[in-house]
Amino acid sequence: MGFALSGIMFAIRTQRHMQIHCIAAVLVIGLGWLLSLSSAEWALILFAIVLVISLELVNTAIEQAVDLASPERHPIAKAAKDTAAGAVLAGTLGAIAIGVIIIGPPLWRLLFAS
Repeated sequence: MGFALSGIMFAIRTQRHMQIHCIAAVLVIGLGWLLSLSSAEWALILFAIVLVISLELVNTAIEQAVDLASPERHPIAKAAKDTAAGAVLAGTLGAIAIGVIIIGPPLWRLLFAS
């Protein structure tokens, strides 16, 4: 567990996108609390958060390993890094869709209810 926590902290300390994902997660959790989400809604929101953070951790691991194995620029190294980043983007877009579907309607009612 210590090594895993060390890896998570490394990613948070060194990866700008991981920091952004963590801030977004805190904001979404706060909104979910404010909007009194159901258990099922919480399950989907938490799944989306964990998915994106997990993908970002895997992306960081791939980037670090590729940089170690291939410090010079190489098309295959670029492809590996770009593909890992694409996985994070796909997960993030899915998480945004889940957030809009679950949080959007009650937030809209809260902000614009007559």
